[in-house]
Amino acid sequence: MELLRIATAGSVDDGKSTLIGRLLFDSKAIYDDVLDSAEQHSRKQSSEYFNLALLTDGLKAEREQGITIDVAYRYFSTPKRKFILADTPGHVQYTRNMVTGASTADVALIIVDARHGVVEQSRRHAVIGALLGIRHVVVCVNKMDLVDFKESAFRSIQNDLHALLKELKIESHHFIPILALKGDNVVESSERMPWYKDGPLLPHLENLQLPNRTQNAPFRMPVQYVIRPLSNEYHDYRGYAGTIASGSIEVGEEIAVMPSGATTTITAIESPQGEVSSAGEAEAVTIRIADNLDISRGAMLTSSTEKPQTDNTIDATICWMGERSSLKMGTMLRIKHTTHTARAMVNALECKIDINQISVTESCEELKLNEIGQVTLRTSEPLVFDEYSQIRGTGSFILIDETTNETVGAGVIGRPPYLGDVGS
Repeated sequence: MELLRIATAGSVDDGKSTLIGRLLFDSKAIYDDVLDSAEQHSRKQSSEYFNLALLTDGLKAEREQGITIDVAYRYFSTPKRKFILADTPGHVQYTRNMVTGASTADVALIIVDARHGVVEQSRRHAVIGALLGIRHVVVCVNKMDLVDFKESAFRSIQNDLHALLKELKIESHHFIPILALKGDNVVESSERMPWYKDGPLLPHLENLQLPNRTQNAPFRMPVQYVIRPLSNEYHDYRGYAGTIASGSIEVGEEIAVMPSGATTTITAIESPQGEVSSAGEAEAVTIRIADNLDISRGAMLTSSTEKPQTDNTIDATICWMGERSSLKMGTMLRIKHTTHTARAMVNALECKIDINQISVTESCEELKLNEIGQVTLRTSEPLVFDEYSQIRGTGSFILIDETTNETVGAGVIGRPPYLGDVGS
């Protein structure tokens, strides 16, 4: 079955965890021990109802405070589709966690409190979703009971967010009025909102067809490991292992080895199930080639006709995650891009992105925790990359503090389309 990755987003107390809990509960995707634990905590809290949010808020601090802090991943399936749900925090201080949860998502599920409408965090998460190339947004207007299930309250929020999503160049989006606590329009249609005719959330997610962003993408495979068996029986064996980031390959096909640009021919493709004649995106394989070339971890096997870019200088959008320091011009870091690690220096801080106004601050001296900005990096070794908007796997990276070894930044190569030429 096809897999759909979903990241939830929204402001504090909009009901993200409750909605996911409802989806898991109604699809019977909860283990008995998790269900028992959540029921016990509900009783301890003297709740009048079973607190569905406890099915995803697993940390002690989350249950005590009633908020989501870390990203919680939950897996479930229906007869039509498999799902991975990332429940991300709503607090501004945990923006970096939201970036982490949304970085692999196909769909953003933005939850909005019907009483409060579109707030700062609603906008923030919509902007981050656009930045990370999410292709479809589902807006769930929750707590409809607190506005007497009025259609006018729903339509007002729909109009506001529709304008924002259009501005962010997210053309594919859908709006659903829900009451997550009681399950209205979550799995079954709500009798209390007969004016809404487009169906509940789960069937929409089951039937959602997204365009394959990498269907015609060129072949890319970062080399993770060079296999050289010690056995005399395989003394001539040399294989290059990794996960295909995009495209597909066949035995006999000509490929290029980057960054050198040397070309060679594939003689064998080995998968966990044995030798295969072809392989495609997301498959872990070992490739054998016809020529003896200098290939090590960090190199990239690519299409010989559609090669990626190779450069020591990259323009990128970064979310700064460092708590102990800010990002400034001249800062030295380590960059991990695919399987390649190098040193990187911040050559320029072009601008800071104001996510509330979808604009930039022209003068930018530093990026602080959870701030997002456009930067230019210069690396000690050439990077082999694509624009993030074209291929996610070869267009993203993380920044690591050389002293503490902490991940202090996450970046995507290129410029968000909704910024246009501002700051360039």
